Amino acid sequence: MSTSTPSLAGSGAASPAGLAALEARLKQDLQWLCLPAKPWVPQQADPEVLDVAIIGGGMAGLALSASLRHLGIRNRIYDQAPAGFEGPWATTARMETLRSPKELTGPALGLPALTFRAWFEAQFGLDAWNALDKIPRLQWADYLRWYRQVLDLEVLNQHRVSDVLPQADGTVKIELQDQRQTPARALTVRARHLVLATGRDGLGGAWVPAWAHQVPRDRWVHSSDVWDGERMRGLRVAVVGGGSSAMDVAATALESGAQRVDLLIRRADLPRINKGKGAGHPGMVHGYPSLPDEWKWRFRHYINVQQVPPPHGSTLRVSRHANAHFHLGTPIQGVSQRSDGSLRVDTAKGPLAADVLIFSTGFRTDWSLRPEYARLAPHVRTWQDRFTAPAGQEDSELDQSPDLGPLFEFQQRTPGSLPGLERVHCFCYAAALSQGAGAGDIPQISEGAQRLARGLAAQLLSEDAAQHFAAMEAYADPELDGQEWTPAPALPPYQEVDEASSVANTATATPA
Repeated sequence: MSTSTPSLAGSGAASPAGLAALEARLKQDLQWLCLPAKPWVPQQADPEVLDVAIIGGGMAGLALSASLRHLGIRNRIYDQAPAGFEGPWATTARMETLRSPKELTGPALGLPALTFRAWFEAQFGLDAWNALDKIPRLQWADYLRWYRQVLDLEVLNQHRVSDVLPQADGTVKIELQDQRQTPARALTVRARHLVLATGRDGLGGAWVPAWAHQVPRDRWVHSSDVWDGERMRGLRVAVVGGGSSAMDVAATALESGAQRVDLLIRRADLPRINKGKGAGHPGMVHGYPSLPDEWKWRFRHYINVQQVPPPHGSTLRVSRHANAHFHLGTPIQGVSQRSDGSLRVDTAKGPLAADVLIFSTGFRTDWSLRPEYARLAPHVRTWQDRFTAPAGQEDSELDQSPDLGPLFEFQQRTPGSLPGLERVHCFCYAAALSQGAGAGDIPQISEGAQRLARGLAAQLLSEDAAQHFAAMEAYADPELDGQEWTPAPALPPYQEVDEASSVANTATATPA
């Protein structure tokens, strides 16, 4: 007789088995692996102090929360979005599908039944999986909602951080606004460690060129802003940029009925090769954090210079429209508003009339855009504080990256200026230079989350070593109750052995 987990569609089943079967399999897998572990971190004098607080309930926050829970570490996520709308997937992301290959396991943490593929096949079957090119964006959002629910992760939504400050007692105080009610209620939380799992704009926000602020604010948006495509109907739209998000917003405007869309691209040609894929192997995943600074800088700077090309499908999504126009080698020199309210966009190739600009110009680390971290910012050491780029590899974006320790922790620019800063961990895109892509990218998110969770487990053990030793000394659960054997009444009689006779008998003995 054999015992196995429930079968799922994809193993020859005629129809999809459904999520209930998948969830039963996942439950069994977790039981066999003894996950999650029992909580083991000693309770603080104040029982309300969390082991770990996580800001951000997107993919990175969920993966880290699950990793911590599997290790028996109590944690809670706080996210400013309504439930189910954490991260960009159902709000500001506008691609039709994810840009990553569908086979990537993402935040599954080594559990096959927790992968997107398992979730997809359980509902739609193997044939549908084989026919799938890339993962639809909104399906990915649904998968992450299921991930949170099936792992029973604790997330408090509509909680916005207003202040963060390490305390003298070895905790981090987090001030929040509970926006589930009006007016919002102030809330104070303390945790032994705080993790910022805040995505691409985690330590800053959307970047636009300085001249953008001379354009009336109602005449431009950033690709990361929340806006409805219908806003572009009948308008002349100029998209600034030629990357993935530029294609997504251009297509959204076109599909919503924009009169025309002009993509103004500074480069003379679009990049053709995603160089990052050339280093997508386990060596880079596990070895990058221990590389010398010179190599870390060289890798990240090279990717910045080469840039990532927009996906094939995303570009075709734009070019199939006759009223889409790609202007290569066309940097913008200035923008002014005309008397009729329209915009004159002066470019290297001449002026262009537009009604609205969409900036697809990415994100930058900019603490001024994050007032909630104002008391941390002056004390955080950045790469430019201690590393000088080699000639020809200067990179202002990398200069501003936080110089993180091995647990993604912030380090003090001036030792002693803000004790406890190392209890705040940067598990978002800004960690890429110090720690690699494990803090936000789908290909490495499981490894990054598990590495941080294990490091926090080690840190918490070290901090509480005396308590754990005392607990071991006090441990009194007997293995034996004394009834397992009968003591012998006495030793058997002792007899002397003639050593010479014994040796002779051994030498003359006939082998059996």
